[in-house]
Amino acid sequence: MPALDEHFRRTALLTKQDNFLLEQILERLELAGDISHSQVSLYVRVGRARKLMLAGQVRSRAGLSPQRDNVIGMTFSASEEPLVWRTIETGERIAGQREWALGMEPLFMETFPVFAAKGNVIAALSFEMSGEETGTDHRILLETVYMLLVSDFDPQNSWVYRPVFSQDGILAVNERGQIIYANSAATGIYRLLGVGRLLGRRVHERALHLRLAGKANITGQPQEMELEVGGLVLSEKAIPVVQSGKTIRMLLFIADVTQLRKKEKELLVKSAVIQEIHHRVKNNLQTIASLLRLQARRSESAAVRAALKESVNRILSISLVHEFLSQQDEEVINVAEVARNIFDLVIESMAEPDFEIRKIFEAEPVVLPSEKASSLALMVNELVQNAIEHGFVGRQKGTIGLKLLGAAEKCCRLEIFDDGIGLPPNFDRTKTKSLGIQIVRTLVETDLGGTFELYTDNGTHAVITIPRDTKGE
Repeated sequence: MPALDEHFRRTALLTKQDNFLLEQILERLELAGDISHSQVSLYVRVGRARKLMLAGQVRSRAGLSPQRDNVIGMTFSASEEPLVWRTIETGERIAGQREWALGMEPLFMETFPVFAAKGNVIAALSFEMSGEETGTDHRILLETVYMLLVSDFDPQNSWVYRPVFSQDGILAVNERGQIIYANSAATGIYRLLGVGRLLGRRVHERALHLRLAGKANITGQPQEMELEVGGLVLSEKAIPVVQSGKTIRMLLFIADVTQLRKKEKELLVKSAVIQEIHHRVKNNLQTIASLLRLQARRSESAAVRAALKESVNRILSISLVHEFLSQQDEEVINVAEVARNIFDLVIESMAEPDFEIRKIFEAEPVVLPSEKASSLALMVNELVQNAIEHGFVGRQKGTIGLKLLGAAEKCCRLEIFDDGIGLPPNFDRTKTKSLGIQIVRTLVETDLGGTFELYTDNGTHAVITIPRDTKGE
């Protein structure tokens, strides 16, 4: 929930201490809605007039809470919200009903006062819910939630106010350590553990496995832990309700995460297997590249050696992709890193020792699926090889550059350029016999559904644009 704005502060005539208290309540309002299965509203008295301002409002993500437009910041007369106004005037907890629309089932409504440090009422909390949530047990829960909202607040513990879901077990515990409320989810979890009745039991009983409750009571700080018991994995959280340094109530949350942890373990095993496969593929490709290098050394034909060297670079480009995949959990790759490695590898292996080359590399962190990353790796390899082989005929120095854009776009744009002699006159990329250009054209236009452009502008420029999404692949 947002903090109180300046207009609100001025209109409501609140002190600095009052503002701090109301902001504490707003910080925890969503948690209150989740726990109580209610629509929770915070109304603040406007100055000395018989008017109220709605400072905050949330609806439960799990319960049958009413539908209402978001009117935070609007003012209401006392007659429009009679229960809220009576609570502000009397400082009493009041229960009643309301009907949002003609013919609609009446909603149960309960209001609680919010006291300032001086003892005067500055606001009221309203809980509205369906008739299914109006039993005695639920009223005990509402009282506990109210006590939590107005209790001492430590900003360092804001992590405990994350969402609560319908499958989470909820227990309310009084100052003597007795369970005074248990929802159906908590009852179901403990039934699996062989524990029947929960109300009236003390949380330190061994059968309840709630050691963290004792620690939370002593320290006054929230506690969280996971434990395995009776074949189940339970996630437990304790939030003490602290007033004036003393724990007066406690909320305990219990979730059965057995299946979730089982799935996580399965995914970890699957991920490890996939990483090992990528590692072995990388090793096999590097072995093939080594065999081709040996073959090249034994060949007396310069053309054969050149062809084998090109093949080695292609294999190593694909190998690099598998190397990255073997080092991470996901089947996506930051292709900027792959492009950098291939760019350096090809220049190092293809450029003549006496050729003076200047490199330009600019790449945004573009993430692509492994299939597209493999294709892009091959394209970088082919285009850089072509630039080195054909772009600087008769020259002793030159510049080769790579630019990769599209980190925040729907398309990825790769440009490889040089300042060499440019393309031959009447060059047609669709009719060229260059294997490298044919490979790039097929990968871009047929496999990836992108565009491929070659042109001369103070050297040769190759521009490739491919969609980043994986639909239709």
